[in-house]
Amino acid sequence: MATTTKLPRLTKAITVKQSPPTRKPLHHDALLEERPIPALKEGEILVRIGAAAFNHRDVWIRKGQYPRIGFGSVFGSDGAGTVIAAYDPNDPLLHKRVFLTPSRGWAKHPEAPESDFGILGGVTYPTLGTFAEYVVVERDEVIPSPAYLSDVEISAWPLGGVTAWRAAVVNGQVSAGQNVLITGIGGGVALIALQLCIAKGASVYVTSGSAEKIKKAVALGAKGGVSYKDKNWPAQLAALLGKNKDGKKELDVVVDSGGGEIMTQTGKILKQGGRVVCYGMTANIMISFTMREVLKNQRLIGSTMGSRQDLVDATNFLTENRIVPVVSHVLDGLESAEQGFEVMSRGDQFGKIVIKVGAEEASRAKL
Repeated sequence: MATTTKLPRLTKAITVKQSPPTRKPLHHDALLEERPIPALKEGEILVRIGAAAFNHRDVWIRKGQYPRIGFGSVFGSDGAGTVIAAYDPNDPLLHKRVFLTPSRGWAKHPEAPESDFGILGGVTYPTLGTFAEYVVVERDEVIPSPAYLSDVEISAWPLGGVTAWRAAVVNGQVSAGQNVLITGIGGGVALIALQLCIAKGASVYVTSGSAEKIKKAVALGAKGGVSYKDKNWPAQLAALLGKNKDGKKELDVVVDSGGGEIMTQTGKILKQGGRVVCYGMTANIMISFTMREVLKNQRLIGSTMGSRQDLVDATNFLTENRIVPVVSHVLDGLESAEQGFEVMSRGDQFGKIVIKVGAEEASRAKL
């Protein structure tokens, strides 16, 4: 194993602690604790985490609403930092800035995972999590960080980036001159999808329950937006639409996070053969699909995360277009993690919530 500095033996980490059975409603704890760093095995590297980002799944884990919760495991799917040690003394990744791939089990198959699929952080598989000072990880499960982005910025990218890329580009097939609707703007995936679609040359429209978030999306390049709280929002959106590359005022693609009535709500303004790509169901776990959509050859496509190859492709596109992921809140140190959980629970953020990981002395304490 190679390194030019003395390696740490311990790391601080935010771990999942099971809620007492008497606590109602169920809410698991997040524990800041110190734990040993395991010795590196063949094919492994040690990454000093510079920043780690929250995802909704972190909150769902604490509420007991996520499968395969791993009590004692480390929270966090997104993390970026610097390789400070490697099993191989000649590993070219040594001292390079990298970010971790946020899942396992899906390498490059174009349609779906090749094997048991899992997302990092707080679960029994994989056992790895990024809310830590130091992380031992397989060297083949990191990707070089773009030089123009800081650790805080690139930590806001992996899970949201691969999800947005898979939804908008791979499944949605968004291209220049199209009209695209992105629902629920303000969340990490939706914002990255907005940035990707604009970089592709599409005209992007958004929905949100917040006028302020719509205003911010327009500042990022959206053509306009409507409030999904208004029952007649599809008609309002229809009035905003400009002509697409076919010369028609209609949608080509919808990138959706809500589910529910999205097909029937957008059906009248979605073109013949148009695509609705759903990567989440925050509104309803069911999606209505009627004969009206069938007769228009409209397609509903499920899209969850993506492969490692998707993430590599997306990162190359990110770098070529100098896209900077939107960061809403930057928290100082793992000790401030509870603040991030609270912000995520309230839904106040516009962009990602990121912890800038500090190097303070570790102590065991419930957050």
